[in-house]
Amino acid sequence: MSPLRMIFLALALWGATHPMYHFVSYMVTTGEGFGGMIDAWYVNASTTGLVWDLTISAITLTVWILAETFTRKNWIALVAIPATFLIGVSCGLPLYLFLRSRPIT
Repeated sequence: MSPLRMIFLALALWGATHPMYHFVSYMVTTGEGFGGMIDAWYVNASTTGLVWDLTISAITLTVWILAETFTRKNWIALVAIPATFLIGVSCGLPLYLFLRSRPIT
């Protein structure tokens, strides 16, 4: 595996674990669960802007993944879409780049 692919994989793992640690910590601390966390995302204009920024980025990444997957026939790369929406762009983007950069035989 190339050094670049190892970096993409490390970033995908970091992008999955680091944000999730904070999400779970928040839900455990507040006891409000996922709904309470979503409410916190809209507590002020700053957090609402960040939510929209990440939402638009996730949609853009999904369009790119779909366009390239159907062109390149790299079907395994589609797993980056649920990773993007269930974990976040910080996992989905480097995961897609990792899967996209694999040698196709």
